[in-house]
Amino acid sequence: MILTSAAIDPSEFERNTGWAIKPEGACRGDVCVPLPDRSLAEVARRLAMPLISEGPSGPWCLGLEAAPSIFANSAPPSLRLPSWDGGNFDLASLRGTKVLLLAWAPW
Repeated sequence: MILTSAAIDPSEFERNTGWAIKPEGACRGDVCVPLPDRSLAEVARRLAMPLISEGPSGPWCLGLEAAPSIFANSAPPSLRLPSWDGGNFDLASLRGTKVLLLAWAPW
């Protein structure tokens, strides 16, 4: 969801995320998450939605909430890569930390 304002439009938010903003919080079905602070950053944090901003004045990109059940039992593949200094780097050495693996090719 792309936002040009940090103000949350409840109908647009529900249409794009499935979460209804109500007095008791953000609700979807029988689940309601309390929202003592209705700021965009707090709503994203409480609903486990990634929020990316170009700067304090926006624009903002709000992603879908995390689905921990998909990745809860997954393990990264065994992967050994050449390092910039000529050695080898084992991806398993980062086990237990968040990793962004970026692949690039010049062709």
